[in-house]
Amino acid sequence: MVRKGKITAPMDIFGIAGGQILRNATTLTVILNIPVRVKNIRAGRSQGGLRAQHLTSIQLLAQFSEAKLENANIGTTDIQFTPKTIKSGNFVGDTKTAGSICLMMQTAIPCLLFANGPSELKLLGGTNTEFAPDIDYYKMVFQPIAKRFNFNFDLNIIRRGYYPKGGGNVRISINPIDQLTSIDLTDFGQIKRFFGRSFVAGNLPKKIADEMAEAAKNLIHKNYSTQIPIDIEIVQEPKNKAIGTASGIMIGAETTTGCLLAANALGRRDILASNVGIQATEELLKDLSHEACVDRYLEDQLILLMALAKCNSKIRCGPLSDRTKTAIYVVEHLTNVKFKVTEIPSSKRDDILHLSTSQASTSLLNISNSTTIIECEGLGYQRQL
Repeated sequence: MVRKGKITAPMDIFGIAGGQILRNATTLTVILNIPVRVKNIRAGRSQGGLRAQHLTSIQLLAQFSEAKLENANIGTTDIQFTPKTIKSGNFVGDTKTAGSICLMMQTAIPCLLFANGPSELKLLGGTNTEFAPDIDYYKMVFQPIAKRFNFNFDLNIIRRGYYPKGGGNVRISINPIDQLTSIDLTDFGQIKRFFGRSFVAGNLPKKIADEMAEAAKNLIHKNYSTQIPIDIEIVQEPKNKAIGTASGIMIGAETTTGCLLAANALGRRDILASNVGIQATEELLKDLSHEACVDRYLEDQLILLMALAKCNSKIRCGPLSDRTKTAIYVVEHLTNVKFKVTEIPSSKRDDILHLSTSQASTSLLNISNSTTIIECEGLGYQRQL
């Protein structure tokens, strides 16, 4: 149940940890129809307060929840958000910058699952940005995992946009559901395949994408059997389908039990293309070394869904990230859902799961043996008609 039943006075959340608290808090309060006051927004950052992409996200939520939004301006550190019923329709979120489209998606899509009818989102901004999963991650990892919650949406990339121009255009179609189902992502199985997408856009030569992909493959082969398939798509973005100049790579892995994990990295002038490929691949391999079923980018995004779903949900990840701790804090503050977090010592891991450590090198496995199980009994929240 929601904390203290039906709430009319705003609940206070302190947002010093960053924009994620704002996104988590406003998304959850829209779904549960409770008011919230977020204070000290991004107070720990050099440029504190709301930035363009944060403001766009909460304004988008206000569109379809008919929320009363107080003191919402660029740079403000305190806002009050009072939502009403979620309505369906066609909505637009435009950062007018290269702000992350994917972070807007994180905020908006869970809410529209509980609208009174189908909805369409048009999101404008950056599709591949620093400090956020890119649009390919959402299509190849988040979307199929979300389906396990009975959470379905269609995602169409009309145009890609990069820093500093932005200009990306993504369309999303969402059909409402009555209730999210629980998940259990704790059985890693064995690695079935590696996959990815290495791209260049603008005036950059295709060989940069080739070099990123080749470096990723070489690092994988140093740590895993060459018998495991690796399929990395090499792409030179059509000029009419992308705005700006950029390069980057997403590299992922699928296991025999259906786990999907990935990591991404963007190219920079001062970094060799091969090192960009290595950077993304090292992040993925670190998660795989924990036998994690959920990667570092996905785990915090699943916390809200687990809290809303019916029955008991459980996921297995590496060391608990600060983002995940933040998501748990917000959910537990606004509802009566309680999360159980269990760290599994390396000596006990074999008692719980059948591990596939024979596939990986000893040096890789020594990165860390820390593994975490996160579980909760969800609200079983049902769409309000």
